[in-house]
Amino acid sequence: MSRGQRKFLDALFDAIDCSDATRFADFLTEDALFRFGSAPPVHGRKAIREAVAGFFSSIAGCRHALHRVWSGPGTLGCEGEVTYRRLDGSEISVPFVDTFEIRNNLISAYRIYIDMAPLYAQ
Repeated sequence: MSRGQRKFLDALFDAIDCSDATRFADFLTEDALFRFGSAPPVHGRKAIREAVAGFFSSIAGCRHALHRVWSGPGTLGCEGEVTYRRLDGSEISVPFVDTFEIRNNLISAYRIYIDMAPLYAQ
């Protein structure tokens, strides 16, 4: 993985950890595909921005720690742990793996493999 790819991921996760759906969407192609856990796929930058903004409104915040990153032609991947802060102030950490298809230095497909059940468990 190049230094530029790592900077790209750091900036992407900074936008997510700041709950900035607009800045997040700036990383996507107009026709991007986004799949978050077992939720149905979302297509298109605008629809993804709206879906992500909706998710951000359901939590008080999050922070990501990347443990492993890899790349190949037109692809990036990462493994890590995300800590979500619930609206009641409690926190839960869960592992995740993200895969990215990259086209013209933007994400054309973003798939998040994560178990979201602990976040919403009582």
